[in-house]
Amino acid sequence: MAERSLIAVVDDDESVRESLPDLLREFGFAARPFASAEEFLASGCVGEAHCLILDIAMRGMSGRDLQRELRRRRQTVPIVFITAHGDEALRPRMLEQGAVECLFKPFSDTALLEAIQAALRLE
Repeated sequence: MAERSLIAVVDDDESVRESLPDLLREFGFAARPFASAEEFLASGCVGEAHCLILDIAMRGMSGRDLQRELRRRRQTVPIVFITAHGDEALRPRMLEQGAVECLFKPFSDTALLEAIQAALRLE
C-alpha cells in the first residue's frame, strides 16, 4: 500500500480542526490537526508533513509567524493559507511570500483539493 501524504492542519478554530481532517482523509490523505502554531512546532511532525494548511490569524503565533519560523529553521513544507478575513489584497501578498495558495473561508472542497495537489507537486 502506498504511503499517504501527511497534511497538517493548523487552526485555532475547533470546528475547522474537526471537519477538515475528515475531508482530507476522504480525499485519500493522512491528516493531523493542531490547535496552534506552537503545538505544531512542538509535535515533531514538522519534517513529516507534505503540506501545511495554515490559518493566518490565530491567537499566539500567527500563520505568517509560523511561515517565517519554518523558513528560519530551513524547513520547507508547502503552505496553503486559509482565512476568514476576506481582504483580497491579502492573497497576492501571501503568494508573493511563498504560499502555494490562500483560500478564503468558506472555500469549496474542489478549491482545497486543487491547492493541496499544487502543493504536493512542489515537494
